[in-house]
Amino acid sequence: MTRPEIEVEAEAEVQAKRARVRPPTRARAPAPAPARSKVPLKRLFRVASVAGGIQFGWALQLSLLTPYVQELGIPHAWASLVWLCGPLSGLLVQPLVGHMSDRCTSRFGRRRPFILVGATSIVVAVLIIGHATDIGRILGDTAESKPRAIVAFVLGFWLLDVANNMTQGPCRALLADLTGKDQRRTRIANAYFSLFMAVGNILGFATGSYGGWFSVFPFTVTSSCSVNCANLKSAFFIAIAFIAFTTYVSISAAQELPLSSSNRFAHSADERPNESHHDQEAFLWEMFGTFRYLTGPIWIILIVTALTWIGWFPFLLFDTDWMGREIYRGKPGEGNNYHIGVTMGSFGLMLNSVVLGLTSVVMEKLCKKWGAGLVWGISNILMSLCFVTMLIISLLAANMEFTRDDFPPDGIIIAALVVFTVLGAPLAVTYSVPYAMIATRIESLGLGQGLSMGVLNLAIVIPQVVVSLGSGPLDQLFGGGNSPSFAVAAVAAFSSGLIAILALPRSRGQKPRPMV
Repeated sequence: MTRPEIEVEAEAEVQAKRARVRPPTRARAPAPAPARSKVPLKRLFRVASVAGGIQFGWALQLSLLTPYVQELGIPHAWASLVWLCGPLSGLLVQPLVGHMSDRCTSRFGRRRPFILVGATSIVVAVLIIGHATDIGRILGDTAESKPRAIVAFVLGFWLLDVANNMTQGPCRALLADLTGKDQRRTRIANAYFSLFMAVGNILGFATGSYGGWFSVFPFTVTSSCSVNCANLKSAFFIAIAFIAFTTYVSISAAQELPLSSSNRFAHSADERPNESHHDQEAFLWEMFGTFRYLTGPIWIILIVTALTWIGWFPFLLFDTDWMGREIYRGKPGEGNNYHIGVTMGSFGLMLNSVVLGLTSVVMEKLCKKWGAGLVWGISNILMSLCFVTMLIISLLAANMEFTRDDFPPDGIIIAALVVFTVLGAPLAVTYSVPYAMIATRIESLGLGQGLSMGVLNLAIVIPQVVVSLGSGPLDQLFGGGNSPSFAVAAVAAFSSGLIAILALPRSRGQKPRPMV
């Protein structure tokens, strides 16, 4: 046997041994975007602007749609069920769309096609929601019974949730593609994204708090769409214009390079050639299978996250409804008190967003000084105290003498607005600290950032499903108000705060202390 033949045979034997000892493979992360020069900060700023349009629609959804559901005739006990699509689509749609966009080979880029389709779906959804009563009247609804309008609204509402989840993941991934491994630019890009989220919230809640849009867009008032309905429809028209503008600015500034099919995956020298099909199917399975690799501190973060969202979700569902129903003592579709309370609640949420934006600016300094665990714990206890304060305000308002056509005392209104405003600080912590903590700890395990976000998302959406299913019947069981849900929220928030303070690190490098 010649020397070259011996060398070839030896190399083949080495490769065979390497294949035999190779550990079980996990789904490989997609290859990074093609190399490119540094993206200017001005362009990153423009790319991040799409968050403002998306959040504008979210703000309208959070402030106006729960009251609108009840004005259509859906009982308060069942209003929370309409929101089930949000957590369900967050559980399924967002990870799947992220997985697909990682591997998209469109000539327009990996992310921009999904952002454009998602934004278009948002526009279609809000048009359906805004014209639900008109659609119902065309299909045969009467003034007393609106089953077809309810069906149209629910379909539009669920499409809106799916579209929102479809758009947000690729937006954040696009910024990551453009910044690459430059950590400073990545932080700046995410700061831009958070800034536009705050701007979108402020503009959206301000739009929802104004009750005169029907006079600006008089054509929105129809025989089946009253003034309140016309205000909602008009607000969504403004949202459509804002979403179209920010989406155009963002995708035109991105200038993505297409991902060719030849570099869809990063191949190693000893990779098995028949595993690409496994990679396409493994994402969701691996996301659930990752739980067996999680360490104690990661489980604590997930527990705190779940309890935190059991606290937040009742507030996000019923904040403006609480203001209209329990502070202004109004009822949906009866008189003006409820509608005035809803608009005042939207104003409170606008103040909430201002504090959210300001807190986000100083978040890094707070965590550096006190530690992320302590900041998270204190913010959750503050959130719990705010919910307890809301219960006290509800009790005071219920025992005060004022007729249905009168407004509550100024002190009650100011106290409610102060609570809404203060809650912006813990909401900023919730939107940032858990993501940073889970990312740094998952990375050390070598499981990938995509999986870490999927795992954290499970700790967010599963509590939301529980709250959506249980809050309406619970409130109905205790009289039909929102106080029972807020009481559960206060207990969950306080518990999560204690766990965060006792079991999560206070400073960099400090190990979590064991729970007693």
